[in-house]
Parts: sequence; structure tokens; C-alpha cells
Amino acid sequence: MLTRLFAPKSVAHAHCDLPCGVYDPAQARIEAESLKAIDEKYAQNSDPEFRTRCLIIKEQRSELVKHHLWVLWTDYFKPPHFEKYPQLHQLFNEATKLAGAAGTKGSTNVATADELLAKIEEISKIFWETKQA
Repeated sequence: MLTRLFAPKSVAHAHCDLPCGVYDPAQARIEAESLKAIDEKYAQNSDPEFRTRCLIIKEQRSELVKHHLWVLWTDYFKPPHFEKYPQLHQLFNEATKLAGAAGTKGSTNVATADELLAKIEEISKIFWETKQA
């Protein structure tokens, strides 16, 4: 009896967690741009305390890049997107690895940050194509 009393009267279906328009790869790109800037500043400064702060901030920013990419990958993109863009899973995998320990998180190489930015740009291009559809 109580089960029926508290059962939903209707079920709503939505394609995302929040209203349309809340997703944007720019969030990941901005964090990745800061990683590149930190790498450049790290290379120009020999102060050990400054360099330590750089590494700590890089770890945080790298995690934010991964977070923003994962939100797009798991919440925004849906099966029809993956069918139309079969490279999308691989692209996200490569981008999140570039933001991880073997990428920007564990490196001070500006070229690694550039690789990450290039992957995010590819994801962004696909994202905006899907938004136009």
C-alpha cells in the first residue's frame, strides 16, 4: 500500500543531467592552457619553492582537465554521437591520459601540454558539430 502511495505518478526522461547548454569543452581547454603557461614559467624560474608550487598547481589543474573531459565523455555525448564519430572514445582516452601522470601531470614539457590542447580542440570541434545538429 505505501509503495503505491509513494510511487511516481509519471516518469520524465532527459538526455543530460542539467538543462542543455551547461556543457562546454572550453572548461577543459582553459585548464589545459594554464598547464602550458605553468610549464613555461617553470622552465624560466630556478627557485625551488616556486617550482614546487608550480608542480602542485599542475597536479590540480591536470585533475580538473580530466574531470571536465570525463563529464563531456560520460554525460554529454550519447550513443548516436559515438556512432557518428567513432574516433570519439579513442580521442577522450588519449586526452585524459595526456592530462594524467604520463602526460601533463607528470611532465613539465610544453610540448605535452600542446598535445593535450590539440586533443581538446578535436573534441571541441566534434562537440560544436553535435550542438549544431
